[in-house]
Amino acid sequence: MSTFTIRDGAGFEVFRNAITGLADEMAITILRTAHSQIVASSMDFSSALCDARGQIVAQANTCPVHLGSIPDAMEAVLDQFGADLSDGDVFILNDPDRGGMHLPDIFTVSPVFLDERLLGFSVTVVNHTDVGGWAAGSMAVQSTSIFAEGVQIPPVRLVNGGVLNEDLHQLILRNVREPHLLDGDLQSQLSACHAGGAGMRALAVKYGVEEFDRLCGELLRYSESLVRAALVEAPDGVYSFEDQIDDDGIESGPIPFKVEVTLEGGDIAFDFTGSSPQVASALNATASFTRSACYAALQGALGSDIPANSGFYRAFRFVIPDGSILSGRRPSARGARGLVGYRLIDTVLGALAPAFPDRVPAAGDGGPNSVAVGVVEDDGSSVILWDVLCGSWGATVGGDGNDGISPLGANLANTPVEELEQSGHIRIDGYGYLPDTGGPGTYRGGVSTFRDMTVLHDTATMQIRSDRRDSRPYGLAGGLEGRPSANVLNSGTPDEQLLPTKPHLTVRGGSRHRQVTAGAGGYGDPLRREAVRVLDDVLDGKVSVEGALRDYGVVIDRDTGVVMEPGTSNERAARVAAHSGNM
Repeated sequence: MSTFTIRDGAGFEVFRNAITGLADEMAITILRTAHSQIVASSMDFSSALCDARGQIVAQANTCPVHLGSIPDAMEAVLDQFGADLSDGDVFILNDPDRGGMHLPDIFTVSPVFLDERLLGFSVTVVNHTDVGGWAAGSMAVQSTSIFAEGVQIPPVRLVNGGVLNEDLHQLILRNVREPHLLDGDLQSQLSACHAGGAGMRALAVKYGVEEFDRLCGELLRYSESLVRAALVEAPDGVYSFEDQIDDDGIESGPIPFKVEVTLEGGDIAFDFTGSSPQVASALNATASFTRSACYAALQGALGSDIPANSGFYRAFRFVIPDGSILSGRRPSARGARGLVGYRLIDTVLGALAPAFPDRVPAAGDGGPNSVAVGVVEDDGSSVILWDVLCGSWGATVGGDGNDGISPLGANLANTPVEELEQSGHIRIDGYGYLPDTGGPGTYRGGVSTFRDMTVLHDTATMQIRSDRRDSRPYGLAGGLEGRPSANVLNSGTPDEQLLPTKPHLTVRGGSRHRQVTAGAGGYGDPLRREAVRVLDDVLDGKVSVEGALRDYGVVIDRDTGVVMEPGTSNERAARVAAHSGNM
């Protein structure tokens, strides 16, 4: 492996932070100007800066599974418009077969010029509340064709030399349920692209165009060198793992994911041969999204300050079967492909665990639950409420899993209760953690999050996406699985009904829905967990007295709230002896 040397370390670091801060400024622009709940509160968006060749130079600390797809979006734009770029242009796209991921994710790409010299591109991608189709929110698992999912936008020029293409703009808005929200979020993307472009020009003026371009190239080489150095530290070899999604939401399951990861001399290769063929529902992903999930998994495993740019990606090689759930063919539906990304991350991390035993956690919740509630007002207008509910992370070799946190690949936030309730169409009746749900281990997996919702409108549609009910989050090094997820209609009433993991249903006013994320996996033998830590969990409401005995062999006096000795030691010794006798 060749050695990379930075010419001017201090000057390079100033530039690196300047251009990364500029990408973050773009993200803050979106966050502060977006109109929809899913963007402004749940933060389902991303931003990045690319060089003149379309390579990512800097990206904001936003949604990792978005950002690895930007090179494909850039390639699609450059293939069609590379010879016809002008200052003030903005291109948009969402077509999964033309650089996109799924239809709600709309990319904006703006070329940046200085004195007629192309410096690069400012890029954003935002998950819009709705882009049309048969189901509110445009992400129904039950969609069987992309033609049912909403408006498809190939790479097209939305702004020409600073002038908005109003005809195209109105055509898009006419095809969505909440045009004011899409328009507001789209305008926030355009503002972010403008901020990114202005900042990039300022940097080019400060450093000079040639030096700016050289520093961008140096930044890519820097990331590549750090990734390869980290990979060299791991033992070369072939590592494999299998995981699954419970079902496709229509007719089949489980859906298998298989990966073979090869580490060799600073290179890393992923072979997904044997994974599920594309499915009938909307769970299919694009190859770009599959690659993004792998980038995010390794970045999480390395856990170091390696700039995530196109240089980071150079060490990667892929075998992604065409026509699989990881690279669906048109006209397959792909609206619910997010779940595939989360399961890919779990699968890849499971494979990497032996190579990076001190860095890889047990499986987390498997991805946030999402519930899209659709209401049609008396005047025919639509209201869509997105309840994004994040669960927890798996335990690690040195600590318990975090609770109530976004999964590794997303950087999302739980939707605030106040925003869900402000329309007057739903009420949140309960929100919190559930005890005895985190996978037992020397270090405990994060616990499940629940939310109780009552529908107040006369009727509403609900599109639910969840998983990890049958295929529970795995533990590592002797740690146990987390508890399964659940969706319950009219919970706590005589009409209580356990729903499938991915239903689409119409409910009446007064209907109550409880969603529960899966608990995360544990790490290490539960009988080795310190009794005082188990007691702390009981006092914090994360483990019950019964769970302390059942899962950890710790006897706690319910009345005094203390660990009982020698009862605990005797209980644990008896279990160890019983286990040894059965071997």
